[in-house]
Amino acid sequence: MSKVIRVCLVGAGRAGKVHAHSLVSHIPAGELVGIVEPVRDVLDAAADQFSIEARFQSLEAALEWGRFDAVVITTPTFTHKTLAVMAAEAGKHVFLEKPMALTLAECDEIIAAAERHGVFLQIGFMRRFDPEFVAAYERLQAGEIGRPMLIKSLSHGPGLPPPWAWDLSKSNGLLAEVNSHDWDCTRWLMGSNPERVYAEIANFKGKALGIEVPDFYDNVLVNIRFESGALGCISGVCPCEYGYDARVEIVGERGIMQIGEMRGQAVVVCTNRDQGLVTPIYRTWGQRFAWGYILEMEHFIHCIQRETPPKVGGHDGRWAVACVLAGTKSFREERPVYLREVLGET
Repeated sequence: MSKVIRVCLVGAGRAGKVHAHSLVSHIPAGELVGIVEPVRDVLDAAADQFSIEARFQSLEAALEWGRFDAVVITTPTFTHKTLAVMAAEAGKHVFLEKPMALTLAECDEIIAAAERHGVFLQIGFMRRFDPEFVAAYERLQAGEIGRPMLIKSLSHGPGLPPPWAWDLSKSNGLLAEVNSHDWDCTRWLMGSNPERVYAEIANFKGKALGIEVPDFYDNVLVNIRFESGALGCISGVCPCEYGYDARVEIVGERGIMQIGEMRGQAVVVCTNRDQGLVTPIYRTWGQRFAWGYILEMEHFIHCIQRETPPKVGGHDGRWAVACVLAGTKSFREERPVYLREVLGET
């Protein structure tokens, strides 16, 4: 019988609770044994919710206790490098939520620490595990619509992100916090690295919401050229108010493929002629990708048990960060930016 993998959660916010629920309710091979959260009230509330006794206000304290095999890090982006390197140096496997880090140098430090200490590193790109996206990828690989020529991906989030995410120096903005998934899934589905990007941003709601930090934006549109010659487009809106919306369309040489839809349930209601047909929409990202989150965590646990590397790792996280940095450079300099400019290639 395989060893049960003991996990310590680092960060007890919304994403942390999603992963805690997966471990506690759906993954017998993994056991949530500890929680790290600096805010005491938040820590106690989460630990009580999941019946966890081991509670720490710092990762250092948790590592001193040490009775776990892996960490799941869901803290703000600007903390990722320090926490991930610390865990790897202590010999703990690392599941790291997206975005991987703020800079490519930080990504490299995380990757190097994991390799140096022989631990696995998985990045939280749950779309790669969502049943619909997996089915689409397999059908693309089978050549069902021919060679992909064009991809359009969108992520629109319903709520305003936390205050630290408004500051690009701490988060890299909407392109990172919301659209990291689009950067990764377009690269994955198209089977090609982005070569050049051009980004336009807009700020429609910031002033009314009292946000005055430099370079804040709540809408972004990116055009992409891939190394394969294919084209792409990413749109991001946050807050979008109407619900959580994540869809992809791919045009191939022989057909078209669409992934996802706005309907949250296959239920349609009509109560009067004026209102028309009404159907539920996904209200949150946790609802839309519920199985994606469960299956990505199950994959992480099984990789540790079987001593096999995760199929989405630091290399993929680094590419997404590079795309974010290229997009940011593009809208700040008002020009197309080649990925080689941020990757340091000639």
